[in-house]
Amino acid sequence: MQPLRGIAFKIISVTTFMVMASLIKASSGHVPAGEAVFFRSFFALPVIFVWLFYTHELSTGLKTKNLKGHIWRGIIGSVAMGFGFTGLGLLPLPEATAIGFASPILAVIFAAILLGEKIRAFRISTVILGLIGVLIILSPRFGAAATFDNAATFGAIAVLLSATFGAFAQIFTRRLVLVEKTVTIVFYFTLSSTLLSLLSLPFGWVVPSMQEAIILIFAGLTGGLGQIFLTTSYRFAPTAVIAPFDYVSMIFALIVGYFVFDEVPTTIMLIGAAVVIAAGILIIWRESSLGISRSKARKVRAN
Repeated sequence: MQPLRGIAFKIISVTTFMVMASLIKASSGHVPAGEAVFFRSFFALPVIFVWLFYTHELSTGLKTKNLKGHIWRGIIGSVAMGFGFTGLGLLPLPEATAIGFASPILAVIFAAILLGEKIRAFRISTVILGLIGVLIILSPRFGAAATFDNAATFGAIAVLLSATFGAFAQIFTRRLVLVEKTVTIVFYFTLSSTLLSLLSLPFGWVVPSMQEAIILIFAGLTGGLGQIFLTTSYRFAPTAVIAPFDYVSMIFALIVGYFVFDEVPTTIMLIGAAVVIAAGILIIWRESSLGISRSKARKVRAN
């Protein structure tokens, strides 16, 4: 374990994904979300192939023991990505980022329902706290004056759906990691999302301008690089150590939103984001503490 190195790779991955999100947002005024998913996925594939070749995992990384699981993971993850890209075009970047933080909180609920994981009082409290934070962020979009034909309201719904489907995708990933390598999961998801995005072709793809095409290609390349940096970070540090650094993306979103897209965050959004982040960190801390306790118990039984 090299925790500092793992943290460094995690922060680099968060930065890279924020660059990708910014590029997708920059093209969202003209390019449909399904088309953006295609560019994001297709142009990530060469990066992943180079990575597999460099790590000498090209032959083993493409072998799978659970193709059906990858297909379901690809479908759910692609839907999450599509809704997320839709929301990016309709909401300020910091707000879309903050609502997206609901995904790991919802994953706790889904894990209890689908995987039978136990949820005790502490986890229930943190989940409730996180959901309260999400409601605070969403409150201006769903107030008395809100209408569902309003672009921002629809964008908030889209990002919330993205977080929901993203939480389901995490459940499928938890099952896949039991039998599959991380590189295999990354490859098959990228391949699946590339193919599935083509189903949106009849719903209005456009011919992007040269500038839009370059932006979307770079979004794909940075998305592939971000996935590699993220995967590499888990090789050097435990999940509990590096997971909290996901929330660094909020800082980057505020900076990019203000200086690039001229987006000024509201006080309500910042309060809600702080509550959601606090709940997420508490969940991570609790899981880390339980993991340490289980490890000590196993050592005692072994002795």
